Amino acid sequence: METLKESNEHIRNDSNETPNEKLLSHDDILSSNRKLHFFEETITFSEALEKTKYGRFNYLIIMVTGMAWANVLMDTCSVAFYMTVASCDLQLTNYRKSLLSGIGFVGIILSSQLWGFLADTKGRRSVIWPSLVAGFVVTLISSFSNHFWVILVLRLFNGVFVCCSSATVYAYSSEFFTEKTRSKSIMISSFIFSFVGMILPFLAFAIINGEWSLVIPALGLIYKPWRLFVIVCGITGLVCGIIIYFLPESPKFLLSINKEEEAKDVLQKIYRINGGRDELKLPHIILEEDSTDISTPQKNDSSNMQQFFTSMWEQTVTLFRKKYILSTVVVSATQFWLYAIGTGLYMWFPHFINAMGEFMKNNPNEKGYLCDIIHEKDLSLNVKNDNQTTLDCPDKLENITYAYAVLMDILYLLSFAILTFLVNRINKNFIMFIVILFCSGCGLVAIWTANVSISAILYVIFFVVAIGINILGAITVDLYPTQLRGMAMCVSLMIGRLGSVIGTYIVGVLIANNCELTFYIPCCAMMICGFLILLLPRPITVTNQDKT
Repeated sequence: METLKESNEHIRNDSNETPNEKLLSHDDILSSNRKLHFFEETITFSEALEKTKYGRFNYLIIMVTGMAWANVLMDTCSVAFYMTVASCDLQLTNYRKSLLSGIGFVGIILSSQLWGFLADTKGRRSVIWPSLVAGFVVTLISSFSNHFWVILVLRLFNGVFVCCSSATVYAYSSEFFTEKTRSKSIMISSFIFSFVGMILPFLAFAIINGEWSLVIPALGLIYKPWRLFVIVCGITGLVCGIIIYFLPESPKFLLSINKEEEAKDVLQKIYRINGGRDELKLPHIILEEDSTDISTPQKNDSSNMQQFFTSMWEQTVTLFRKKYILSTVVVSATQFWLYAIGTGLYMWFPHFINAMGEFMKNNPNEKGYLCDIIHEKDLSLNVKNDNQTTLDCPDKLENITYAYAVLMDILYLLSFAILTFLVNRINKNFIMFIVILFCSGCGLVAIWTANVSISAILYVIFFVVAIGINILGAITVDLYPTQLRGMAMCVSLMIGRLGSVIGTYIVGVLIANNCELTFYIPCCAMMICGFLILLLPRPITVTNQDKT
């Protein structure tokens, strides 16, 4: 008893306590000190990010993210609008149109893993802004090309640079938001992406249908409206690149490579931009998730090329370990079919809608099935047609083609607006399931309906399934830890772009042999992926074990 009193007296004197304060046992003192040490000197990254508030900086990130995604759409899918009117200038046979439509996606596939590795080791911002600027430069040069093979190579490099912003920006933007605000912010960015993307058919109508031309003797070409359209579609990337140059690196990435002071500086900057007036005092910050199975840049940072690719390979293999393999397989398979439909089949959307529009114009009271109309218009782009000598050289597209393209973008816009409201109220996996089921169902009904107007509308709704790409992005960033997030996004999108290439190249062959199969395969595959989405594990969350 005397010993306990002396111990308590000693503790009281060391703590500058008054004699009236209650005496504590030795174990109580140690327990209290441990808790006090944790709460005063250590916080998680999410808790630190929460202290920066939600304000102007976050709005800027949301806007830039949406614009970066829109740049991917405008740079890759603009080909669908101008390749028809550029047929004679570039000597585009049906086979060459297939090559031109898919070559950008090939560039994305070839570089996806590399961009993912660079983003996870060198930083998100440091690879995003140079790639955006370089992509615009390549686009600018390609608009002056007068030879098919030259523009094909340039579009390949454009795909390489576009790839970085299409995947890495997911990881970059998501790391400026807490778990509470992340999904909603990604949906708002998707809304902006859809809104900017909606401008594409208006730009095509306003520019491509122009009646002017400019002779440039030094280059031996006639500069026509479609060439200006190519440049305009790349300006968004240039603007985004300039803005991101002035933005900070992801604080979560900096923390993951043990640059805590730099991460704190970024958080302080965010705090001030968001309206904070006093200094943001932050103790030691720790990451929430376990990263023991991740190859960090410090372990593999070397100029040796063999070690560089070995490190990249090890990081990729981690995605297919037991802990992540289900997520990786399901996400990648879903991305494959989303892109096969949303970009692969979409590359021929203007042609098909143009045919349906002409049918309705020439046969206002007649019924017809979608595939029958396509066959009659001879829009089946058989790869054997490379020897074709007579080229169809229309100067303009039918107005109804632009009208249905605008309708699709309006549906995108409305869908993202609804998703922004629902994403924090309903499980994202369930939302994804409903979107896939509904849009795929519309795709099947479109080929079974004899009413051409209804069939055309259902055909448009079928492509709205591509909003699932953004929902899946929001799901994916929650499934992986910080140092795997960039690689996970890039690998899944690489497989997705493979779907784009396959969808673009074989659509003509499938339509020539069995048009209905072009719809049955992707619709049924999409529905299967919808059910698999429901099996994905819960997102990574903070636990007490993580903190201790």
